[in-house]
Amino acid sequence: MAKLKLGALEDDKPKRGTVEFTPPVYRDLLAYAEVLAQQTGIPVPDPMKLVPQMVERFMATDREF
Repeated sequence: MAKLKLGALEDDKPKRGTVEFTPPVYRDLLAYAEVLAQQTGIPVPDPMKLVPQMVERFMATDREF
């Protein structure tokens, strides 16, 4: 694994940020939320809440990371 320059972060409180999506990406996020709701039977009232989990999953499974 690559040696990252950053060390462990002390503060584990959630952070708020702003993300801007292109229209096609946002439509895909909405579609993903719909499919997820169908598969789990639990509605996704705010698809933006999926973004942190998606980023976390991406980084956890990126072989080069």
